[in-house]
Amino acid sequence: MDLYPLLDALDAEAPLAQRHLWLIDLLRWVRGDASDPQACVVRVRLLLETVQDRPEWLARWRDWWQRFVSSVDATPLLADYGFAPRTAFLSEFGHRLRRKLLPGTPETTDLAELFGLLLPARFDVRWIKALDSDTLLRLHRLLIAPADGPSGGAAGGARPGFWQTALMDALIFCVSQVSATGFASEIRVRMSPDSQAGRPFHELPSSFEALRRAVQQNGPRSTEALEAATRLRDQLDACRHAAYTVYSHLEAHGVSVGIVFRLRQLRERIVRIKELLDCLQSDQPERATAALLADLVQVGQDNRSIRALIASSSQLTAAKVAERSAESGEHYITRDATEYRQMLGKAAGGGAVLGLTTWVKFSLYALGLSAFWGGFAAGLNYAFFFVLIQLLHLTVATKQPAVTAPAMVAKLRDIRQPGAVRSFVDEVANLFRSQIASIVGNVGLVIPVVVLISLALRFAAGAPMIDAEQARHVLHDLHLLGPTLLFAALTGVLLFASSIVAGWVENWFVFHKLDSAVRHNPRFTRVLGQARAGRWAGFLRQNISGLAANISLGFMLGLVPAFATFFGIGLDVRHVTLAAGQVAAATASLGVGALNEPALWWAVAGVALVGPINLGVSFYLAFRLALRAQSISEVNRLRIRVAIRRRIRRAPLSFLLPPRGGSVGDDDDEPGAGGPVSLPGTDDAARHYG
Repeated sequence: MDLYPLLDALDAEAPLAQRHLWLIDLLRWVRGDASDPQACVVRVRLLLETVQDRPEWLARWRDWWQRFVSSVDATPLLADYGFAPRTAFLSEFGHRLRRKLLPGTPETTDLAELFGLLLPARFDVRWIKALDSDTLLRLHRLLIAPADGPSGGAAGGARPGFWQTALMDALIFCVSQVSATGFASEIRVRMSPDSQAGRPFHELPSSFEALRRAVQQNGPRSTEALEAATRLRDQLDACRHAAYTVYSHLEAHGVSVGIVFRLRQLRERIVRIKELLDCLQSDQPERATAALLADLVQVGQDNRSIRALIASSSQLTAAKVAERSAESGEHYITRDATEYRQMLGKAAGGGAVLGLTTWVKFSLYALGLSAFWGGFAAGLNYAFFFVLIQLLHLTVATKQPAVTAPAMVAKLRDIRQPGAVRSFVDEVANLFRSQIASIVGNVGLVIPVVVLISLALRFAAGAPMIDAEQARHVLHDLHLLGPTLLFAALTGVLLFASSIVAGWVENWFVFHKLDSAVRHNPRFTRVLGQARAGRWAGFLRQNISGLAANISLGFMLGLVPAFATFFGIGLDVRHVTLAAGQVAAATASLGVGALNEPALWWAVAGVALVGPINLGVSFYLAFRLALRAQSISEVNRLRIRVAIRRRIRRAPLSFLLPPRGGSVGDDDDEPGAGGPVSLPGTDDAARHYG
């Protein structure tokens, strides 16, 4: 694209869309191939030198600029660009989705809508910031100030120009939004008592009104206006500190994504107000304006990302979910021989109950239900027995990693403290032993229970749990060389998803104070009585997470294959304990002769790998979430990996057998150091396990 034909195409009388398209083309010429910001600066200088030698073009430009500033509204760009149209997370999610899917049009009087077409690339941030003060001053004096009225626009004067008017209007809108957020009931009631007593949001409108009067009477850079702006900045800081106290309430009483989103918008609004004040009162308004435009481009790029919206708004929620999972996970980690034996017993009990689950699952096949209702019935079966296992205080091995991983990462909150890495490595060994005990207990009892049920059915009804054809189909489905391992990984994802559901439901339960409602609500106390209502409240508070995890996991295991079948995707789930029970049922149906069939041993090999994959996938996903929630750096992650490898070399039995005495020492780091420096506990660990 050549500059001279582009300049000759300028037409102040062209239709609105054509005028805006010309400006888009001019900025595209400045951008060039979007590879070198300095090349863009050179093009801007070339533009200034070219138009300076063409007085007739400058006259056309000033007509064009007057048409432009009189036909577009800059206030939405300065006040609202980058913020949600409504202060709600779902509203912003839908807004960003529409921006991704629907194209924009230059035929608009809203400068905020046009801005994304004028400066659409992240590269625009770089070349705008690369503009030096001399070039910016020439650009302002030659192209902006003469066309913006006697006041010189941003430079100030007796009569406000386009830019000063837009800045003041934007400040009015932004201050109003900050005040409205601070007065919102869900924000106000969660502030600390001191912040509420200070009433910072009550004083904000009057602070801004003082600034507005000073600007109108004395100009934006007068002494009175500067003093009023300083008071407004101080008041904004007081509002920001008051809003930050809401986070403490959320940490203690449950997190809401909507409230976190509103707080984030409030913080960014305050930053925008300070940028607008800089543009209004800076000694170098052209430099402050360029910084604001670059920031708007950056905000526009950042606010196109749906992933960034979810991540920024849900980070605190993810941390709280991980924290609540950590509280549950503590119950599944054994640290001595007594707890290890108790875990074996609980896992054996869980395996016995899952033997009954296997029998009911095969019984449902006889009903001949459709895909959806068959999946729903299977999910109901799983959910019922998972909840029964919870209420009996038994254990299902594969449910542990998703809640034990956050419990382990919780040990790393103070990773720079002495002994933090050692404690974490101890926890890894404790968890590994606990998982082995759980799998051994589950599988060790589900097999004999299923075989006994099958023999009892053969004796009582003349037929085993499943017939020979079903038995061979089971062995075929669990064959090691089939899709068994892929399905096991999918099951690991579902196990992790159930822990997320559990953490979210518990957070929701606490956030809405439902335990207090059950305990004290008159309607509940009239029906249940005060004492019984209190017991129900305590039961729900203690078990809501487990109930949500078990019910959601059960229905996901049953319904995900049904929904996949609807879309023609042959997905299934592979849960190690249930799969072991199915192989046991098939063997009982085929009899002793099945031991000579290769299909049985291929299925046994498949089941042997299903367990580690179930555990590994769910643990990995939960561990990654917990690391992000605790903001563990990559350097500290490396320290952890090194310490674990050293423990494996020095005391491998610590991952298999419980210690005979107290806790086991291991690798640790200097407090606050960047890497491991000593191994104070590894010899003790080796002696501990022989």
